[in-house]
Parts: sequence; C-alpha cells; structure tokens
Amino acid sequence: MKRDMDVVRNLLLRSEAADGSVSINDPIETYHVRIMIDAGLIEGRISEEIISDAPRHSHIHNLTWGGHDFLDAARNDTVWRTAKEKILKPGVSWTFELLKETLKALAKQQLARVGLLGFDQ
Repeated sequence: MKRDMDVVRNLLLRSEAADGSVSINDPIETYHVRIMIDAGLIEGRISEEIISDAPRHSHIHNLTWGGHDFLDAARNDTVWRTAKEKILKPGVSWTFELLKETLKALAKQQLARVGLLGFDQ
C-alpha cells in the first residue's frame, strides 16, 4: 500500500477536532495510522485479527508534539495544495522531512506577505 499524505493530513485534522480518541475501521486509514505511529506523529493502537494478524481497526489517542507541528504547517488549504503541487508529484522522489520543510517555508512566505514576520528569512 502507498502512503497518501492527504489521508495523513485528514487523520490528523480529525484527531485534533475529536474530544477523545478516534476509532477507525477503514483498512486504508488503519494502515496510515500504523505508519503515523511509527513516524511519531500520533499515539494510537492497532487491533489485529487473531487469525491473520491483519489490521482490523485502529484508534488514535492523541497527536504528539511532532504531529501538532506537522498539522500546523499543513493546516492551511492553500499552503497544502501548493506543497502538494511542488513536492507530491508522480515521478518525483520526496521524503516526509522534505514535505515538512516545504510546508514550513510556504507558511513563512504567507506570514511575510501579511506582515507577521519581522525578521529576514
């Protein structure tokens, strides 16, 4: 299965908006919960099938500090679309760290445009 950063972003947004843990039954989302736990973006749990060890469902308990940082950088729809156009193109090699740095740079540009950055970048 391929990593889909839109799924990652949407799961982070859902988790942040929830009062408690988020329960997930979709296999694609459960896969992403697993890799988000591995990446340190969230704290959560995967429930496995007893017979096959296949993921059955998952729970996101909360975002980590890194998960909040990534979501804050990716929250703005315009910034997210621009980053996807620049980084997440088919055939272009990218890493999570490169995506994060691009999102932060785009966010800084937006802040500078509205006069909220008082220092040189």
